Amino acid sequence: METKGSSLLKEDGICKIVLIMSICILLLVTVSGRCLAGGFEPVDIRKVKVGGEIGRRIDITIRNNVLVIDTDKDFLKPFQDRNRGGGYIGLGKFIDSLVHFAAYSNDSAVQDLKNEVVRKTIATQEEDGYIGIVKAENRMWNLWDIHEMGYLVLGLTNDYKYFQEDSSLEAAEKLAQYIINRWSEDKNRVTNEWISVYVATTGLETAMLNLYEQTRDRQYLDFCVNHRKLAEWKVGIIEGRWGNLEGHAYHYICRCLAQLKLYNIEPDERLLVKSQRAMEYLTGEDGLLIPGLCGYQECWHSNQQGFFKLGETCATAYLIRWLGTLLQMEGDSNYGDIMERAIYNGLFAAQSPDGRKLRYYSPFEGKRVYFQGDTYCCPCNYRRIIAELPGLIYYKWKGGIAINLYSESAARIELENGSAVNVRQETDYPNSGKVLIHLDPEQLSEFSLRLRIPSWCPKAHIKIVDGNYEVEAQGGAFVSLKRKWRKGECVELQMPMSWRLIKGRKSQSGRVAVMRGPQLFGLNPDRQEDFDAEIMRLIYIDPDSPELSDEDDAIRPGGLTCRASFWNPNNYNAQAEPGIKLMLTEYADPGCQATYFLVPNPNSAILVDDELIR
Repeated sequence: METKGSSLLKEDGICKIVLIMSICILLLVTVSGRCLAGGFEPVDIRKVKVGGEIGRRIDITIRNNVLVIDTDKDFLKPFQDRNRGGGYIGLGKFIDSLVHFAAYSNDSAVQDLKNEVVRKTIATQEEDGYIGIVKAENRMWNLWDIHEMGYLVLGLTNDYKYFQEDSSLEAAEKLAQYIINRWSEDKNRVTNEWISVYVATTGLETAMLNLYEQTRDRQYLDFCVNHRKLAEWKVGIIEGRWGNLEGHAYHYICRCLAQLKLYNIEPDERLLVKSQRAMEYLTGEDGLLIPGLCGYQECWHSNQQGFFKLGETCATAYLIRWLGTLLQMEGDSNYGDIMERAIYNGLFAAQSPDGRKLRYYSPFEGKRVYFQGDTYCCPCNYRRIIAELPGLIYYKWKGGIAINLYSESAARIELENGSAVNVRQETDYPNSGKVLIHLDPEQLSEFSLRLRIPSWCPKAHIKIVDGNYEVEAQGGAFVSLKRKWRKGECVELQMPMSWRLIKGRKSQSGRVAVMRGPQLFGLNPDRQEDFDAEIMRLIYIDPDSPELSDEDDAIRPGGLTCRASFWNPNNYNAQAEPGIKLMLTEYADPGCQATYFLVPNPNSAILVDDELIR
């Protein structure tokens, strides 16, 4: 691939300088989405600080949600009483989020809350190891008790991982032993409800494997391999909510994640099959929805409908987490592309702009509602994934450093040779595709900087600031910049953002969704003037009309809006001027009620297929 710098040198015929440039400023453009052997390793969240919208979401979740919850009343009291017949609180998930928030933020208030909640939780542990909300005669087998215990093992184990809290690890081991002992009494025993035992125990295998990684006690690994038989799990993609709920999307992705975790400990090709099948379903069989969501009424569906109980927050959180694991293993930029869309649209739509309220579902048609209360699965899983986002931005790999997500941020990354590099992103992404990447290695270091070029960007422009080097790179892959880096160097990445009208599929056939960069835009009827909301699904958009409009701080600082023209369904004529001017807002707008719009010519060359669909 020729660059401006190299063409000028050729014209001058300065062979010696060409040779020097080849050695000192080697820029290797990688066209494959795959990583070199060794995979990606996420940078520890304690070494990353995030600004931009991702950082804002983390901060408001801590300040306006986590720190204002009545933890004693809502989370701890049921565990102190232990008198319920069944049910679910989500204390383990809450502890896990507190651990990650405390590790990332280094905020004393968060650390104090984490320590208090963990201490009071451990105080409820009984002699046999049990921690839960269920009265003695109903323990273990009544619905969600194992699910609750599994995440408690996970949260307490992570408290040891990040803070070396011995009491947390001891409690996690006692609780894990309780589960193993009870199941050993009757290995074929299943939970007492109609839901599959796999669904009822969601998260358990991941927790046990996490405990194994911290202790190297083989019994936790054997539990997953020999008792839970992770490699032998044969359930496929099942659409619809019926039977024993085997089509539960959150459960399926969570179990895929456990399989990948086990694969990284003891490789077995069978452990990859379900993840491969899920990706095939999402990107090849219409299982992935336009906001980066999946599932309807918690279960798989592919008809592309967008109303009512669509896009369970638990499934969104696990989709992002699972994609992060696949990215680590394979280095395929497509995982980052899907992850990015899910974060900026589906995930952020699950939270109120001020951070206090959370959603169970985030549909793209009709009104959305907030979940009542701070406990249960979706609010707790939302907090967990938000706390983990800093670990999805930067990665180190055998050849150097990789950047997956673009956001105002900074990280300290240790290279294979033992030296460290301070990396900082300066950007207003996703408002624009301009990113300045400042590199400050401790010493002159040769390594590759890999940048994910999103598939929505046909061609990105990259140059080394104050250097005579520029290159273009196609979207849909990582580009690698390999050279000797000095202190104070800066790479400028420009990813042009044009409007895309993406063709709807199946139930959205004949309609289009409006996107710019990673963001989806929708119609909030309450933000319009003199507009009849009854015709939302009947209006026709002018494909040439979307354009950036005024900034809007109602959803986020510097939020974007789009002005577009529409035809009234009663006066629709593609030859006439459209008579309706409307403002579209970011998908995270709580009042967004329409995302797909009719278009006069569904086969117009202006319209494009979704770049995430294979």
